[in-house]
Amino acid sequence: MNLRLATCLAALCAATASHADSLPKPGDYYLISRDHAGKFLGSHKLFKEESDETKQVTYCGREYFVRDSSVAWTELEAEFGHVVHVEFNFGKGWRPICANPEREVTLADIGVSLDAREVLAGVSTAPSTASRLATIGAMFRTSVFEDSKSGLGM
Repeated sequence: MNLRLATCLAALCAATASHADSLPKPGDYYLISRDHAGKFLGSHKLFKEESDETKQVTYCGREYFVRDSSVAWTELEAEFGHVVHVEFNFGKGWRPICANPEREVTLADIGVSLDAREVLAGVSTAPSTASRLATIGAMFRTSVFEDSKSGLGM
């Protein structure tokens, strides 16, 4: 087998393995959105262990860890009129275990002051390096412009 083919096969196996890890497994909990006829529309995973990007929440008396974007998503799904539940994968399908999670945990509850649309669009409350540099640059441009109007321009 030539090196290029072996490299491609290794990359394909790695991609398949990482994709398989993200697929729901028995024992997983998800926020699941369905239409009023019960048709699946979308989902966000709930975690049983904390990570840097999750916050602890409680849905129907059970503790989970969730991303800000998942809470924002539940708010918008409910706004669109979809039915959202916490569902458990029991290996042969999904079992709803908590109705209306958007009423139990809101963005405000987890300390996020942004609107759900802003959260899902990736707006951050932390100032980025780019915005800090733009602000500093704007200060210099304003300063130079005003200095040139007063006859002190460079």
